[in-house]
Amino acid sequence: MWLVASREITTRLKSKAWRISTVVLMLLIVAGALVMKLVSGGSDATVGVLPQSASLSAPLQASATSIGQTVTVNPIADEAAGRAKVADGSLDALLLDDPKAPGKVSVVVKKDLDGKLKNALNVLAGQAAFNEQVQKLGGDPGEVNKAVAAAAVNVEPMETPTEYSGQQIAIGFIAGLLIYLSLMLNGQMVAQGVVEEKTSRVVELLLSTVRPWQLMTGKVLGIGAVGLLQMVLIGVAGLAAALGTNALSEVSISATVGAVVWLVVWFLLGFLMYAIVFAALGALVSRQEDVGGAVTPALMFVVAGYIIGVTIIPSNPGSKLVEVLSVIPVFSPTLMPVRLAIGGVPVWETVLSVGLTLAALPLLIWLAGRIYRNAVMRTGAKVKLRDALQAA
Repeated sequence: MWLVASREITTRLKSKAWRISTVVLMLLIVAGALVMKLVSGGSDATVGVLPQSASLSAPLQASATSIGQTVTVNPIADEAAGRAKVADGSLDALLLDDPKAPGKVSVVVKKDLDGKLKNALNVLAGQAAFNEQVQKLGGDPGEVNKAVAAAAVNVEPMETPTEYSGQQIAIGFIAGLLIYLSLMLNGQMVAQGVVEEKTSRVVELLLSTVRPWQLMTGKVLGIGAVGLLQMVLIGVAGLAAALGTNALSEVSISATVGAVVWLVVWFLLGFLMYAIVFAALGALVSRQEDVGGAVTPALMFVVAGYIIGVTIIPSNPGSKLVEVLSVIPVFSPTLMPVRLAIGGVPVWETVLSVGLTLAALPLLIWLAGRIYRNAVMRTGAKVKLRDALQAA
């Protein structure tokens, strides 16, 4: 097994395709960290404020904050200068205050008003209208606003709620993408390697020296070691970029390191589980062009898990569907690392998912070994799965 594995490791590491793909993925993960840094910094909009509208600056920022937005206010000397800045894109909007229409909020925009900024301005307009009515009734708008701000519902949760940050969700999305790409690339590489040896009849020479299960296991371990090295390099590059740029200011270092560790763990578990299945399915065919069709049934679970993860988790991290599927072995490698990166996963669910996956491995190894042993020496037409299972 070591001889077979070492040959696979040497061959793959010398491959230009592997080196290029590794460098490209590392660059992409570093670029992702830089993008996260740029996106997380700055404000959602920049608004110019004239001297006569200066009193609206603080209420505007407060209104934006109340709906989860960040607005930067820039003082503008006169309306003409403000309109020029709006025209050249320096400002998203110019705030006007019409003394003839107190309580009304007007803005100048280049073409259209951003939806988020519009919501903040609508809140501001509502507050201005409210203050005007309070003044007409002889009240003090400042005291009223203070009382309103202090009023809040008292919430008594029966269970401690889990809070998710946008950066945690981004880490989970990246983790899911890396697992998906690694299983797709390295897993199919196993099947292609099996077919390559079968087509060139090299497998006949190899099986005169080693047993079929040893050959299959050595191939899986060798390609898995190369895939693990690739995953570690990408994870370290991403971690270094995130820490160096402080792109994950909302996530602790321990949580970030934990996400990388779990990414590696689930790559190993997922690769072992799927690679042995890919090796068995690859043994059923004798041509490289037939590999895709042979491994499609197994790949469907990888693709399904990835699609569920990227479509449901970002909008609903606490989804019960994802929670259930993530402990099922065929979906665990693509869903559980995403949930663990986001956080809020009970310890028992983590232990259960790992335990079930480890329990499934011996059964898959036995089943795949039987298929591989009975099909790898048969060339020509595709071997039916039923025949491979029933052959002596």
